[in-house]
Amino acid sequence: MPDLIYLDHNATTQPADEVVEAMTQAVREAWHNPSSGYRPAQRARQLVDLAREAVGELLGCRDRDVLFTSGGTESDTLALRGALAARPGRTVIVTARTEHSAVRDTAETLAEEGVEVVWLPLDERGLIRLDSLDELLAARADAIALVSVMWANNETGIIQPIEEIGRRCRERDVWLHTDAVQWVGKMPTDLRTLPIDLLSFSAHKFHGPKGAGGLFVRPGVRLIPQQIGAQERRRRGGTENVPGILGLGAAARLANTWLATDGRVRQEALRDDFERRLCAAVPEAVVNSGAAPRMWNTANVGFRRMEGEAVLLLLSERGLCVSAGAACSSGSLEPSPVLLAMGVPPDVAHGSVRFSLARDTTPAEIDTALERIPAAIDRLRGSMSALG
Repeated sequence: MPDLIYLDHNATTQPADEVVEAMTQAVREAWHNPSSGYRPAQRARQLVDLAREAVGELLGCRDRDVLFTSGGTESDTLALRGALAARPGRTVIVTARTEHSAVRDTAETLAEEGVEVVWLPLDERGLIRLDSLDELLAARADAIALVSVMWANNETGIIQPIEEIGRRCRERDVWLHTDAVQWVGKMPTDLRTLPIDLLSFSAHKFHGPKGAGGLFVRPGVRLIPQQIGAQERRRRGGTENVPGILGLGAAARLANTWLATDGRVRQEALRDDFERRLCAAVPEAVVNSGAAPRMWNTANVGFRRMEGEAVLLLLSERGLCVSAGAACSSGSLEPSPVLLAMGVPPDVAHGSVRFSLARDTTPAEIDTALERIPAAIDRLRGSMSALG
């Protein structure tokens, strides 16, 4: 088996050593219930509070505005359902077909339950059409419970103009939720200055543990809990996941340190070099959303007239870990609904593969990947010719 090259960091990242150490401390020493009153339990509570402070520093908000959850999916669901229930006179949810399935599927379920869902159109780059949003807000702001637009797309890395969207919503007294799972920990965030009301994040996207994440809730925004209990200021019940929360806090501290360096510039140059060399080596390759503002770590490449799952399997045989679209929908032979919603031609969408770097991905790993990918495509092309 060739040496493993992992380029699927939008799916998950390896927990940092400091994260593992923090979680081990929680399991071995701070295992008491933080809601109890005796001294060891209060030590666990103190560690949870310190983790909340670290996350608040990463997000640029007060620690008390951070609500811990099990991750991005729960946070997205709480934002949509909680906001809708908290504003009974407002019965419309506004979002886009390019959202993560955690938002898109929740919106579709709400539509089946009788909620009106308005799907925002996109421009040719995959960005929300602000003129359409303006028209919608001007006509129906009083009926809209929530606008939900992801900050950075998990499949393409496209960055939506969240500040512009938030400003428009704020002017009309409409709450804005953003799924920032692919943004937080990878890009600077200052929620003190941004017109965002609700923001979802997940630890395992920035070298923290799975099963830990949260929701930023701006002061004055009321959510109806979807999980009843006294924890998290009665907004999300259930005994706190102390190991996961401590791991999240450690990951937040590491991310804050890294964001103060030039790492993003360096890794973006590495991603750009990867795309340029891959397209030169494989003439039928095309970078999806290449003209749009994107996250520094994401490359979504379409191989015309190929099946993404077949490319994925051949690359896996060569020790290269990548995804054909979102990890949550892996195994599906259907083209990505996100790419189709962007207007990517079906023959490109079918053969699209996502490559996503981490902050510690090396040039040597990219060089090795660029040796393996063209060989896999050549083999697949030969197989298709033999069958044709």
